[in-house]
Amino acid sequence: MTGKSQEQAHPNWAELVPGGVQPWKTLSSRVLVEGFRVVLEDRVQTPSGAEVLYQYRPRGPRAMFVLPVTPAGEAVLIRQYRYPLQATIWEVVAGGVERGEDLLAAAQRELAEEVGGAAAEWVPLPGFYPQPSISGVVFYSLLALGVTLGETAHEDSEVIERVILPLPEVYRMLEAGEIGDGPSSLTLWHARRHLLERGLL
Repeated sequence: MTGKSQEQAHPNWAELVPGGVQPWKTLSSRVLVEGFRVVLEDRVQTPSGAEVLYQYRPRGPRAMFVLPVTPAGEAVLIRQYRYPLQATIWEVVAGGVERGEDLLAAAQRELAEEVGGAAAEWVPLPGFYPQPSISGVVFYSLLALGVTLGETAHEDSEVIERVILPLPEVYRMLEAGEIGDGPSSLTLWHARRHLLERGLL
């Protein structure tokens, strides 16, 4: 990682890769959906000998989730319209990691695009699998501190509102169930200890 950070990466990031014994045997595979969000259908044999069809997104795609915090100790969240939900929801800054892109570089890019932010310090948080039953996608999370704000650069398809809130209010919202986006909620949960240690919460 470049820039000021507590460590190169969170220790669990290295564990979020394929490995170990594979108890299922893949008998055949075909592509159901092509493009950026590939969906495969495999015919597999389980350890019991049963054959089943399994539809899933393969490993490969990654995304970054960032909780930005200003020098004044305020959180920068977004309200974003999500077409599948037909609703606007609370989220932290997030976006996909492009092929070959460094994780921190992706986080810096998304921070700048979605809220016009630049961070003085980055704190890696645990990564996680958002939907391991149907997807091999891996999400990584970071706490961005000392964030200054400028002009945003939203994509044409994005409907995003930048909202600056006191950290205690954000965690009240989290505990009240007002932040319905799972990855955003988990990013906030992992960031809490660091914010408490720094006297920001």
